[in-house]
Formats: sequence, C-alpha cells, structure tokens
Amino acid sequence: MICLLLEESDYDVIQCESAEAAELVIDKVGGCLALLMTDVNLAGRMNGVELAYIAKERNPRLDVVVTSGRPLPRPLPDGAKFWSKPWAALDVLREAEAAQAIANEASP
Repeated sequence: MICLLLEESDYDVIQCESAEAAELVIDKVGGCLALLMTDVNLAGRMNGVELAYIAKERNPRLDVVVTSGRPLPRPLPDGAKFWSKPWAALDVLREAEAAQAIANEASP
C-alpha cells in the first residue's frame, strides 16, 4: 500500500522483500535515499527495528519510520520514528515530502 501511494505521488520507490534485501539497497545506494519506511515484522531473519539500526548507522540523516500494530520489541535508534497502525495515507505523503526536502537541502 505504501509503495503504490508513493509511486502515484511521483516518488521513486524501492520495495524490498526482506530486511536483508533492504540492507543490500542501503549498502549500495543508501546515501541517495530520503526515507525508509518499514514494518516491524518482516520476512527473513531481521525485523524492522534491527533494519532501522542498520539504516541509521550507515546513513544517520536518513528519515526512518518503523510501523506496527503492536508495541516495539526494543527501542528505536536515535532519530527514527515509530508509527502505530493504523496510520493515515496523508501522514505518509507528508513524511515523504519532508524527507525529500531535507535530502534536497543536503545535496549539492
């Protein structure tokens, strides 16, 4: 749902099947990413909170949002946000717009 919403709003989206796949994307193009949105429960060995730590470690300026319908299994890294489900589509668009604006300011 998030991917479709963002794509229809003209954002470039990279959808990953697992946290491990997302980690590879972060390693390859992490400096070009503006926003990472992830659920806590993911396919693979890693969960969304662990992915948030990896993402913030490798790109501290990356806007990271972790979402779940349940409480977090552990605290998030500094600068990451938690959104409890359900969230509104407008919130996703506002977050993407803010993340893109910050990314644009940081690039030369």
